[in-house]
Amino acid sequence: MTWNIESNRFDIKKLQLEESLFSLGNGYLGIRGNLEELDKEVMESFSVSSVRGTYINAFYDDVEIPYAEKGFAYPQTSQKMLNLTDTQTIKIFLGDELFTPFKGKIIDYHRTLYLKRGYAERVIHYRSPLGKEVKLTFKRIVSFKYQELFFQEVTITPINYFGPVKIVSTVNGEIENYVDKSDPRVAQGHAKRLHIKNHHIVEDYGIIESVTEQSNLSVLALSQTKVNGAFLDSIRWENKQIVSTYHLDLIHPITINKRSIYLDSIRYEDNLLEKALSRFKEIKDLPFDDLVKYQESYLTDYFNNSDIRITGNSDLQLGIRFNLYHLIQSVGRDKYSNIAAKGLSGEGYEGHYFWDTEIFIFPVFLLTKPSLAKNLLMYRYNTLDYARLRAKEMGHKKGALYPWRTIKGSECSSFFPASSAQYHINADISYSIVTYYLATGDLDFIALYGAEIIFETARLFIDLGHYNENGFNIFSVTGPDEYTAIVDNNFYTNVMAKYNLKWAVKLYNLFKVEHPEILNQLIAKINLTDDEVLEFQKAAENMYLPYDERLKINPQDDSFLRKPLWDFDNTPKENYPLLLNYHLLTIYRHQVCKQADTVLAHLLLEDEVSIETIRNSYYYYEKVTTHDSSLSSCIYSIMAMKINEIEKGYNYFIETARLDLDNTHKNTKDGLHMANMGGTYLTIVYGFAGLRIKESGLFISPKIPKQIGSYQFKIKYRGRNIRITVNQNEYQIELLEGEALLINIYDRQILLTDIICDKF
Repeated sequence: MTWNIESNRFDIKKLQLEESLFSLGNGYLGIRGNLEELDKEVMESFSVSSVRGTYINAFYDDVEIPYAEKGFAYPQTSQKMLNLTDTQTIKIFLGDELFTPFKGKIIDYHRTLYLKRGYAERVIHYRSPLGKEVKLTFKRIVSFKYQELFFQEVTITPINYFGPVKIVSTVNGEIENYVDKSDPRVAQGHAKRLHIKNHHIVEDYGIIESVTEQSNLSVLALSQTKVNGAFLDSIRWENKQIVSTYHLDLIHPITINKRSIYLDSIRYEDNLLEKALSRFKEIKDLPFDDLVKYQESYLTDYFNNSDIRITGNSDLQLGIRFNLYHLIQSVGRDKYSNIAAKGLSGEGYEGHYFWDTEIFIFPVFLLTKPSLAKNLLMYRYNTLDYARLRAKEMGHKKGALYPWRTIKGSECSSFFPASSAQYHINADISYSIVTYYLATGDLDFIALYGAEIIFETARLFIDLGHYNENGFNIFSVTGPDEYTAIVDNNFYTNVMAKYNLKWAVKLYNLFKVEHPEILNQLIAKINLTDDEVLEFQKAAENMYLPYDERLKINPQDDSFLRKPLWDFDNTPKENYPLLLNYHLLTIYRHQVCKQADTVLAHLLLEDEVSIETIRNSYYYYEKVTTHDSSLSSCIYSIMAMKINEIEKGYNYFIETARLDLDNTHKNTKDGLHMANMGGTYLTIVYGFAGLRIKESGLFISPKIPKQIGSYQFKIKYRGRNIRITVNQNEYQIELLEGEALLINIYDRQILLTDIICDKF
C-alpha cells in the first residue's frame, strides 16, 4: 500500500517517533499522535516518556532570552510555540482494570495513517492481566473543513469480556512544553508558559481558557464526550482538569465520541467563550464519517494536483506521499501564520519559521496550489514592519532585514553568527516573490505587496555592501552553510543579493512605463528615489562573485579555500552531527560544510555561471559536506541530475524521500522535517524532470534513474495545468488545461498545444 502509513507492533522505544509520524493537522491546529490512554499519571506509573502535544500555528508566548554577556541589538525576547490544553485523554477501565498497553497482553496491534482519507486509526486486540479480552479501535481526525475541530472516536468491542466498564475523559489545563537541555535544536527551557485563567462546565461541555505568561494571548479549549448507551455520571473540576465519567456494561460494542475545539485570541480576539459555544453548536452533532468524507474530498483535490507517481519502488512512493500529506497538514492558511520548521508535529525549533519556507517549501505550493504559496508571501508582507525595525536595530539607515527565526515577525535567535548574520534570507524572500510572479503572472500582487518587499530588501543590501577594487562586496555574513560563519563575500549571499537588486530595477522600470500611478503610490509610501534605483543597478552590475581560476569553482567565500580540510577520515561516525560534538570555532576554522551553499546558489541561479563551474563546484563541495542538515541531500540530488550524475542523484534522493519515516537523522521525535519534505518534491520536479522557472519561460530537461520505472506529476503555470510523464524510453508533456504555451525542452523552444512526446 502506498497510501497508508502503518505500524503493526507496539514498540515503546518508538513511542515518541510515532507520535510525530502519526500527527494530524490542518494548518491551524496540530495534534501529535499520542495515545489516548497515556496521560501523565500513567506515564509516571510506568516510567514512559512521551511528547504529548497540541499546537496552534503562530500561537506563542514571548520568552526572555538570557545572556551572560549581552551585546547591542541582541534580541531581548524570543517567541515560543506553546503546548496547549490537552483534550486527548480517554481512559478505559474493564471492571477495576485500567487498559494500558504496558500491562496485560497485546494480541494484535495495527496503527494506520490514511493519507487519502485524512485520519488516523489504532486497533488493538487486548487481554488484561485478569484475562478480560476486548478489541479497541481508536480513530482521530483534525478537520480540514472546521479548522478548530479535533474529533476522536473510540469503539470497545467485547471478545470474552461482558461486564462493567468505566470511561474517564479529561480536559487537562496543567500543561508544559517539552524541553531537552542536551540538544540545541530543541527548546532548552521555559517549559511552563500557559496558565489557566477560567474553567467552565456547561451541561456536558468541559471548557478551559488559558493565558500566556508574557504575550497576553488567550486560548480556549472546549470538549464534549458522549458514550452511546450511557448517561454522563459526573463532570467535575479536579486537579486542574475537567473530568467526565461514564459507567455502563459492555454487552454490545460501545462507541465514544469526543469532540474538542480550540480558539485563540489572535484570530478570534475577545469573547472566546461565547464564540466557542456558538461554533460548537455547528459541529456537535456531526458524525465522524461525515468529516472523513470531506477530508477525502479535500485530499483528492490536493493530491490530484500535487501527487508524484513513481513506479519501481513502493517504499519511495509511500515516502513521497507521506511528505506531501504532512506539508498540507502544516502550512498556514491565514495572514498570521507560515509553516514552521517542524510544522505542527512537534516542538523542535520552538515552532519558528525560517528561510526553509521560501527555498524548500514555497515552490511545492507554487506549482500545485498557488493560493497557499501566495499566503506564505503575504505573511512576509504582514511582518515587513518588523523587518524594517530590525534593520534599524542592526545599524542600517534604510531598508528591511527579515529575521532568521520568528513567529510574530521579530528576531528570535540569540546566536547571531548563525542567525542575524544570515542576511541572505532577504534575498531568499525576494527570490520567491519574483518566482511567484514568473509562475503566475500575478502583477497585482507584485504591485500591492511584492514590490515593496523587493525595494526594501534591495535598500538593505546597498547599505550592507561596500565598493573596493573587486567591485561591490558584502562583508561579515553567514551563508546557508552554518559550519562557516561571519565571512566576507559568501557566494550564495552575493549572487542572490545581485538577483534581488536586478529585480528591484526591473520592477521599477516596469511600473514606470505600464503602471506609473502604482509606482507613484509606492514612491510616496517608502520615499523611493530614482537615485536609489540607479544605485541598485550599479551594485548589481558590480557585484563581486568569488571565482578560483586554479580550481575553476566559485569559492564559498573569501577565506574558505585557505582553511585546512576537516579530517573526515579520523572523525568517528558517532561524532556526527558535528555541531553536537565539536566547538563551533573548531568547525569554523576548517573546510567543512553542514549543507549545500554554493551548490544551492547554482541551483537557484544556474545562468550566472558556466556549466563547467557548476560541475567543478559540485565535485569540490560534495567532498567536504557532511549533510548534517536535513536541507542538504535534496539539493545535492537535484544538482547531481543537472551534471548527469544520475546514480548520485538517485542515491541522494533515497536519503531525502524517507528521512522521517526511517528516522535517519535520529530526531524525528521532535517533529517532522518540513523543508526536507518539500525538498523531496523538488528532487523529482527540479532534479529528475529538470524543471526551472525563469524570466524567459518554463524549462524542462527530463532524466530518469535506472532504478525507477517511471514518474509523473502535474504543475500549474501561468493559468495552465501541465502533466509530465517520464519512463525509461520516452517523456511526455501534456497540456491538460489552458492556452497553448511556448516551453523549453532541453533548451529547444517548442509550442505546447496538446501533447509533446519524444524518445530519449
